[in-house]
Amino acid sequence: MKLTLKDIAQALGISVATVSKALKNYSDVSPATKKIVLDYVEKVKFKPNAQASFLRTQKTKLVGVILPKLNHDFFNEVLEGIVSEAEKNTYQVLVLCSQESYEKEVLQVNELLQRNVDGIFLSISMKTYKYDHLKQVQKQGIPIILFDRIAKSVPSFRVIIDDQKAAFLATEHLIKQGCKNIAHFRGNLIPQMSIDRFIGFKKALEHYKIPFHKEWCLVCEEDRFEKGFENAKKLLKIAPEVDGLFSMTDSTAIGAIHYFKKYGLKVPKDIAVIGFSNWKISALTEPSLSSVEQNGLLMGKKVIEVFTKTQEPRNEEKEEFTTTTIPVQLCIRESSFKIKT
Repeated sequence: MKLTLKDIAQALGISVATVSKALKNYSDVSPATKKIVLDYVEKVKFKPNAQASFLRTQKTKLVGVILPKLNHDFFNEVLEGIVSEAEKNTYQVLVLCSQESYEKEVLQVNELLQRNVDGIFLSISMKTYKYDHLKQVQKQGIPIILFDRIAKSVPSFRVIIDDQKAAFLATEHLIKQGCKNIAHFRGNLIPQMSIDRFIGFKKALEHYKIPFHKEWCLVCEEDRFEKGFENAKKLLKIAPEVDGLFSMTDSTAIGAIHYFKKYGLKVPKDIAVIGFSNWKISALTEPSLSSVEQNGLLMGKKVIEVFTKTQEPRNEEKEEFTTTTIPVQLCIRESSFKIKT
């Protein structure tokens, strides 16, 4: 005979509602009570009836994640954080990848809606330019949480870093190392994070009264080593006097370093370079790459924290969207650290 929530409640001397909330990790149940319930259900090997639960609550205990790419240290860390926290809250995670395609992103959002997921977590693709598919999710009353790459024109839950502040700090570091002719490799013109990093770069130059040269800001259409290499070649033809580079990602920064070395420049003596995301390989390059640490693991955990709050009973008639900002820090290595003599 299968145990029910009522059986567990009677055995522990608490209400059925308290047992249910403890299993769903609601915040209005004390940690001590949650532990008692979780220890007991593990002891008796209680397995909730998923079909009965869906009929009663209209919840599938499934959530969907759409990543722009899979072969990416940062997004892998975010996914690890999401999956680990989702499991603690008894959710299963469906993972899809848009491969930086707007069309795939739209199809995948629709697929998750057809799966009746309880929530959708999305980092938008570099090529997403319309947001009707995101608004459709909201119309159906399903929480959508945008992380890292967001759309400011779409009111939603967000888990982000302060890209402007991070870019300011990275550029400021180059300036404090003595760089006076600083270039920027930016992302496509559409994504908000690309825009914000460009703004942060400009603000740092303005703050320290360093000249800004629009032609020294080259677009990397894709986050690839080859794009950094190609843009470095273009940059030195335009501005051979450049002595600092803030690049949109680590892979493009590493590509640029390879070209600079091929050209005969010494990094960081002739040109200092800093990237963004702090990939694992960044510490292993020659020279090792300075970068901005985004803390993807924490971002993923915060996504689930925000989501679980949306699943709690609410008295308010109107949803109030929140923005959670993850702190960043600079990881200073050989590529940007000029030894003062």
